[in-house]
Amino acid sequence: MYRNQRTSRQRGFGLPFAIFVLVILGLVGLAIAELEQTSAEGVVFDVQSTRAYLAAQSGAELGLNRLLPPLASQRDCTDGFFSAGPSVSFVDPGLEACAATVSCRVDVIGGQDYFTLTSRGVCGSGFERAERVIEVGVY
Repeated sequence: MYRNQRTSRQRGFGLPFAIFVLVILGLVGLAIAELEQTSAEGVVFDVQSTRAYLAAQSGAELGLNRLLPPLASQRDCTDGFFSAGPSVSFVDPGLEACAATVSCRVDVIGGQDYFTLTSRGVCGSGFERAERVIEVGVY
């Protein structure tokens, strides 16, 4: 029998092409996995940031209640609530492991007292720590 010269000289092109396709698909899969991880970390940071904001907001509202108690005419920043340490540590679901530190400053302008409450909310620790600050002015 006569062998076709052209057929016998052909070399396999399918194997290198298949390896190339597998490598490209592997790189695409790796990129998708990296993107998924980055997206998940972003969600964690967003949640922690929102929790820290809500802790700061709650601290500011508690500070306003201490500064302007119902049925009291005197306003001052001498309450122990306005200390350098954490004023409020939250234990309720949603804000657990969060704390708020509220400070108070008074400025007298033209005989009028102007109070500034600064509430710093902190949630999480280490790499997942988020901190937000809210200031409230009262006169």
